[in-house]
Amino acid sequence: MSISPKQSESLLEKGFSRRHLGRISSLLTAAAALPFYNEFTMAQEVEDRMNRRSGGMRRPMDPDAVRITSNENPLGPCKEGLEAIYKVAPLGGRYSPTGEAADFTAMVAQTEGVKPDYVFASAGSSPVLTASACAYTSPTRSWTMANPGYGGGAPAYIGSKVVRVALRSDYSHDAEAMIKADPNAGAYYICNPNNPTGTVTARKEIKYLLAHKPKDAVVVVDEAYIHFSDSAQTCTDLVAQDKDVVVLRTFSKAYGMAGIRAGCAIGRPDLLAKLRPFGSNGMLPITGMACAAASLRVKGLVEERRAINKKIREDVFAFLSKKKIDFIPSETNCFMLTVKGMTGQQVNEAMGKHKVYIGRTWPIWPERVRVSVGTAEEMAKFKMAFEKVLNA
Repeated sequence: MSISPKQSESLLEKGFSRRHLGRISSLLTAAAALPFYNEFTMAQEVEDRMNRRSGGMRRPMDPDAVRITSNENPLGPCKEGLEAIYKVAPLGGRYSPTGEAADFTAMVAQTEGVKPDYVFASAGSSPVLTASACAYTSPTRSWTMANPGYGGGAPAYIGSKVVRVALRSDYSHDAEAMIKADPNAGAYYICNPNNPTGTVTARKEIKYLLAHKPKDAVVVVDEAYIHFSDSAQTCTDLVAQDKDVVVLRTFSKAYGMAGIRAGCAIGRPDLLAKLRPFGSNGMLPITGMACAAASLRVKGLVEERRAINKKIREDVFAFLSKKKIDFIPSETNCFMLTVKGMTGQQVNEAMGKHKVYIGRTWPIWPERVRVSVGTAEEMAKFKMAFEKVLNA
């Protein structure tokens, strides 16, 4: 996707240089190849680094290896979603031949209690996350976010100011500190539950941001992991109330569609109008749209998957507690742990030697490493490998 003359003029007025425009253009046309763009590319970067340290190049994953690096859902798409894919796949030579994107938009609107024009469909949430940075920030109007957190790569890449604020002691976002850190931000970004900690931020923090932010700033709430949580409150009702909130959703997590791609931004039409030029060009994968719409129609699907993930996660937490391993209690399909005397990257590499690939670290917490929750079988292998690392 190239930047139009009108977009270029608008971006230059916001303080971006022509060099920045080139970066924005490259981001929109080749974003998936950039290492900060999504969980998959970041996990690949970690694996490449491990392979280089062992003197090798990227190689195919061993068939009996455990890959719990990218917060994927090993359950995959539901039966009804797969049936929708099979039905629409033969029509793949057409752009939305039977209105798949429109059906998806209508289903999201119905499910979330907003009007259809408050929904902007996307191939996953990464494109709309990137578009949010382009639409709402600039070299002088920052993207203010948690540290550690997810979603700061694109703003920094395009030349926007990025302000990172430490999480509270309970690992929730500190809205008051975010406002103090930059009272003139363009976007205040809340990932709720947070990635990588899997922890929940209370609604009062969102409301604080809305009450104290600049009038023209936007609160971007990334709810990629909300379906795994028992306590997190969605902010789509605030969108329905026409607040300055844009909610991001993906079907890559609880719905098991990471490789199929479906997601959206939910916001007031005027806020989406600023985002839209940097987002999808309208050519969305019909398989993703059909699968996601069908998944939304399945009663009890989210609750069932939440329970499965929670049971496996809590079993691993019990194991870690027994071993007296420090970890952050999470409400999602990932968590962070610490092994005394080892950096997170050392733990990662040690686990990799046992063909269990567990994830990555964040610069602010080099001693911690993130682990995704896989199947019961995968987590049993994780525990076996972890025992060996501890006893080495």
